[in-house]
Amino acid sequence: MASTVEELTVEYVENGVTTVKQLGKEVLSKGAWATVIFKYQDWVPSQNEYSEVKFTIRRYRKVDGIYKQQSKFNISSVDQAKKIIEVLTGWLV
Repeated sequence: MASTVEELTVEYVENGVTTVKQLGKEVLSKGAWATVIFKYQDWVPSQNEYSEVKFTIRRYRKVDGIYKQQSKFNISSVDQAKKIIEVLTGWLV
């Protein structure tokens, strides 16, 4: 359980295997509600290797001193991430 934004992670280890490997993290907002974007890879047992890079944006709410995930949006590929960047860049010009 994370009591600070800095402690939040998507990395997950099961039976000694890192099934979700966190590659990067950026805090987009802090406070009672926090928004964090993570760069990660999933372990693919059938291929004995990690997946392509993925991204997830997560919203957390601090309740009783602990951050609890409230929602998430998974960006499943680099191509999808580039398309989101393209659209947002166009809107912000």
